[in-house]
Amino acid sequence: MRVHGTPYRTVWMEDGTVRLIDQNRLPFEFRVAECADHQATAAAIRDMTVRGAPAIGAAAAYALAQAFREAGPGDPWPYARAARATIEATRPTARDLFHGVERVWAAASAARDPVAAAGEAARALADESVESCRRIGEHGAALVPEGARVLTHCNAGWLATVDYGTALAPVYMAAAAGRRVHVWVDETRPRAQGARLTAWELAGEGISHAVIADNAAAWLMSRGEVDLVIVGADRVAANGDVVNKVGTLAKAVCAREFGVPFYVAVPPSTFDASVADGSAVPIEERSEDEVHYQTGPDESGALRRVRVTAPGSAAHNPAFDMTPARLVSGYVTECGVFRTGELPAECFGAPATA
Repeated sequence: MRVHGTPYRTVWMEDGTVRLIDQNRLPFEFRVAECADHQATAAAIRDMTVRGAPAIGAAAAYALAQAFREAGPGDPWPYARAARATIEATRPTARDLFHGVERVWAAASAARDPVAAAGEAARALADESVESCRRIGEHGAALVPEGARVLTHCNAGWLATVDYGTALAPVYMAAAAGRRVHVWVDETRPRAQGARLTAWELAGEGISHAVIADNAAAWLMSRGEVDLVIVGADRVAANGDVVNKVGTLAKAVCAREFGVPFYVAVPPSTFDASVADGSAVPIEERSEDEVHYQTGPDESGALRRVRVTAPGSAAHNPAFDMTPARLVSGYVTECGVFRTGELPAECFGAPATA
């Protein structure tokens, strides 16, 4: 994707430094953050400078590759093992993070030169992720007809991946084919990834959209103003249960009530065949402050952090929820669009290569 005419990936590595688009500053400032070592990259994952399951997976892979570079002469494995534990502790829910780390670790373990192998494996994973998301867009575009009104939740565009996106990839492909598309953008409290990131992406691509309060989605569905819902996922269990940004379950329930198709767009790295159902997936609990405070520019353009809840009140902040497979109309994958129970085995394997 392009920002002001310049092509970018969300995360990449140059000469041992991981560079990533600072999503905590968007949409008010575009900045590329530089992480000189694996500790800095892990911190960027933890504080959501980079977020979105596939983007986290690539960042985690690069972080482990950095650790092998940092280990110095001699046996790199004690240092790399400690670094792996640090990276894997950053975000517990997204499967892609662990997939990225496992991929780099396996490549390094099988090589005579683990440093070179780790770096190459991280780069290959990022490239394959891009190709996987491109194919998701191609297959999913068939679901987006002329004049479609699509509802999204959170951000599953190119910022959430290395490029193209998952849930937004079909929208981008449909628009590129000349179809008119309108996107209803859930704001996605408490961090407002829809209002801040999805809306920024769509504006940059010139795609018709409107930000809506999370509570407005059911009303729009009841009035026939939503043709389909497409979301991404942080993990999909073996039975098809979907763990995604909190609020996804509410959209799926409403979609079922009002007869609106509900699709989940995911690369192979997000499927977790080792987890029988969604109840086994750990749900990350984040800081109360994300609920209590919001940040944005004041009248002078200066960024300010303000409290939006009653002083003295506590907050509860689960970052994800679980949508049962029975509420999913289909899964948009690099292999095609499938219903629960119909997913081919390769969807649980390595992503496709170009």
